[in-house]
Amino acid sequence: MNYIRRAEQRGQVNLGWLQSQHSFSFGHYYDPQHMGLSTLRVINEDKVEPGQGFATHGHRDMEIISYVIEGALTHQDSQGNTFTLTAGEVQRMSAGSGIMHSEYNASQSEHAHFLQIWILPKFKGITPSYEQRRIPQQGAMTPLVTPQGEGNTLSINQQTRLSRLMLTAQQKFRLQSGANLGYVHIVKGALTADGAHFSSGDGFALEREQSIELQAESALEALYFELP
Repeated sequence: MNYIRRAEQRGQVNLGWLQSQHSFSFGHYYDPQHMGLSTLRVINEDKVEPGQGFATHGHRDMEIISYVIEGALTHQDSQGNTFTLTAGEVQRMSAGSGIMHSEYNASQSEHAHFLQIWILPKFKGITPSYEQRRIPQQGAMTPLVTPQGEGNTLSINQQTRLSRLMLTAQQKFRLQSGANLGYVHIVKGALTADGAHFSSGDGFALEREQSIELQAESALEALYFELP
């Protein structure tokens, strides 16, 4: 593993209503050693106070994935979409030629905790689009986002795949990157990989054609990116 990103080393933002940790450079946080990996540009772990959120703002030419860990988010955009995204659901917004949207904690009493993920697009200037779905776990590794939206997955304007890895305590799983770069981001729990310990908020990359055995130290939830 040539690239390891520890949770405590991430960029920190505290705006009162928002606490955020940035795995890669974002906004006022800049570190030339952490600019993303291949098409993966942003992983922000956001905790939003009850009733608070991101007011209407614009995006273009970016594939934006929201993954809710706890609570719920209400999404509104300039295409007329209004949806509430709850824990366990996944949302993909292709900003394309330009879109305005807002995201708010749907609860007036509970925190919302989610990951905001940005993927660089394959094609620029496309018509903006939006999808969200709850995808049941199917074994240890479940695809969530794929280039063509295969099976029950969400589609994306890029040759990038995103899957959810769920393991029970002490369960082992062999991860093979194949022709892609791989990146693991731990959502909950802890694991050992290649003799190293990783826990919630940590991430690490796999080189192409790398095989590595993971062992969960506790119940584990992680995201796995396959990157061109």
